[in-house]
Parts: sequence; C-alpha cells; structure tokens
Amino acid sequence: MSDTYTKFRNEVMAGGADSPQLEPTTGGSTAAIGLTVIAALLLALFMWSTWAFVFVIGLLISIFLHELGHFVTARWTGMKATQFFLFMGPKLWSFRRGETEYGLRAYPIGAFVRIIGMNNLDDVEPADEARAYRNKSYPRRMLVITAGSIMHILIAILLVFSVYAVNGRRVETGRVGIGSITAGYPADQAGVEAGDIVLSIDGVQPKTPDEFVAAIRAHEPGDAVTLVLERDGSTLTKVVGLGSNPTPGETFGNAFLGVGSGNENGWNNQSVSQAAVDSVTDVGPIMWQSIGGVVKVLNPVNIIGHLSGSNEDLNTRPTTVVGISKLSAAIGDEAGFGGLLLTLAAVNVFVGLLNLFPVLPFDGGHAAIATYERIRSRRGRTPYRADITKMIPVAMTMIVVLAMLFFTGLYLDFAKPLR
Repeated sequence: MSDTYTKFRNEVMAGGADSPQLEPTTGGSTAAIGLTVIAALLLALFMWSTWAFVFVIGLLISIFLHELGHFVTARWTGMKATQFFLFMGPKLWSFRRGETEYGLRAYPIGAFVRIIGMNNLDDVEPADEARAYRNKSYPRRMLVITAGSIMHILIAILLVFSVYAVNGRRVETGRVGIGSITAGYPADQAGVEAGDIVLSIDGVQPKTPDEFVAAIRAHEPGDAVTLVLERDGSTLTKVVGLGSNPTPGETFGNAFLGVGSGNENGWNNQSVSQAAVDSVTDVGPIMWQSIGGVVKVLNPVNIIGHLSGSNEDLNTRPTTVVGISKLSAAIGDEAGFGGLLLTLAAVNVFVGLLNLFPVLPFDGGHAAIATYERIRSRRGRTPYRADITKMIPVAMTMIVVLAMLFFTGLYLDFAKPLR
C-alpha cells in the first residue's frame, strides 16, 4: 500500500489533514504566490459581478462558521483539535496558538478542523487518548460531528430573519415574469429579456406561469403571438414567431417560445417579531425540499442524464460555485441584496443537510458510525469500536460520485448556464 494512498485514505476517514505537528508556515514564495492568486480570483470576481462577489464571500464565511461549530464544540467537550484550516491542499500560511495550528491552504474549496482519534485508523499519543473523539460519550460525539450542519441551519435562519426584518417577506404579486432566455430561440431573437413582466399574451393576462405556458402551447410552431411586456416601468409590445420545442419528451415539437417563466415576487413588510417567527417556520419547508434535492443530486443516474442531455430537470442538476455565482449575479440584479441573502440561506440549508448524508466522508458518516457503535455497546463493558477499514470501499465510491458531481456540474455551468 503506497504512502500516498494511505495518507489520502486516512484523511478521508478522519476528515482532515493526516500530518504530524509541523512548524507553522509564516511566509515564503509559495505562500506569496498562492495568496496573490486567491486575491486575484476574488478581484476578478468583484470586477465581473459585485453580487457574485458578495455571494462567494458569504459562502466562505458560512464554510468558516461550519468549521468553527466543530472546533468550539470539540473544545467544549474536552476533545483535542490540532488544526483549523480554511481551504484544502498545501499550506500557504499558518500560526499556532496553544495546541492548535490555524491557517490557510492553497485550494479555495472547503475547510477542515482536525480532531484527534476520529476512528481506529487514527493513531493518537497515549497521553492524548482520553481527549480523542472516539473515547468521548455518544452525545458529545454527536454534538461535535453535527455542529457544522447545525451552524448552517442557524446561519440560514439568521439570514432569512435579516431579510424579513429589513426588506419584508418575499411574496408573489400575481403577475408572471420572464426568468431566463434560451439563446438563439424566438424570444431571444425578438428581444425579450430576463426580468420582463408579461402583461398579456394575445390580449389575455396570464396570472400564473402555467397559464402562460398553456397560452403558448395552444398555438402551433410558426404561429405569431403578441406579447405586451413591462420592462423598467415601460410597456413594450413584441410580436414573436413561435418555434418548435427541441427537448425530447412529451412536449417535443410543441410550440416553443424559448423562455423560463415564474411568478413575479415583491416584498411584503412585517414586524420584527413576525419576522423572527417566519424565519424559523419558513426554513422548515426549505429543509424538506433540500432532503429530496440531496437524494436526487447524488443519484448517478441523474448525473449521466444531464451529461447525455436526456435530463433537463434543474431540480436534479449538479452545479458548482461557478454556476451558483452566475445565478447569484442574476438574482442580485432582479431581487437585490435581500434576494441574494435568501439564496445564500437556501444554499446553507442544502449544504448543511448534504453534510448529514450518512456515508463517509460526510459528517453524517461519522454520526452513523457513532450511532452504530452506541447500539452495539453494552453497559458496563468496553465500548464497541467499529472497524473503519470496512467502510473504505463505500467512502471511496462516494468520493467517485462527488468527483462526478463536481466535473459534471462544472461542465454544465459553462456549457448550459442556469440563467
């Protein structure tokens, strides 16, 4: 077994860097280059879209707070945390305070807190064995391992509350808006733009997106429809010749405008107390939707379907920070800072629940192992400890699925942007 594989395996199973306590990295040419590249990427993002920049900064703060949740609860429950790093890969810069090394790594994805003794593969000094994760009580282990996801839910509630208290609650106005335009198709050719409000189609005002779609499909390809639109307070009239739907499925060949539509939303002011209540109750449905979304996105069949073009369902489509940043730019333009924060709240809920998926390398995998060990242990006897090596094939399979998700999402984000 190669040293590289062993190191990678142990890091996957332990949830952090598998390395001895080295001297902190305080500088050098590698650190200077790495920090410059990261700063340049953030500057380029800011120049491209302020909204996307704000969203990414919010996402980075969320990732930091996720790990802070693990770190604080680990220290509070008597566990030893040796490393707290933002990002992954080679170290760029770090410092040590007490027994913990804090720092920044090269690849701007994720973060980690290294807690000793996560499983039976993790070697621990005899003097530190009592402070190992594996030797703490089941409630303490569950608190520490779920603290990151709990933090995401708390972040989401705080973000939603902030928006509700300042802007109000996002509500439907009873009008249909154009959400996206398919390049090269009739609406695009006629000059229809995302953000336009549909006042009427052939003299009839659609009150829901379904009514708007039904009005289009009532025609045949080649027919012309008259759209009266509102854009930035002005009224526009567009006569559009309909095309033919190119998407395989039940609607193939139907009249096709080439837009994505949705209900127009506005802000409904409410009191701070009502905002506090609604921020909690409204996160519940988001959590329920995210649970289904996690299962769909992790399904390899859906990944293959999106790559082959046979699956166009956005609810099952993987995406990366590239795609969500592009989407956040559009949402910021349409709904402002409040809409951007609500999007960040939804992302926090999804990431928090995804991280509870009961398979390594997710935190939920560690929670599942702790629960299994608790069930197998008997009072008055030596606690049962699972053989983590049996989980390696499952964990490596999940790594492959996650890699497929990342590269599929990255390809789709460039080839077929969300908006």
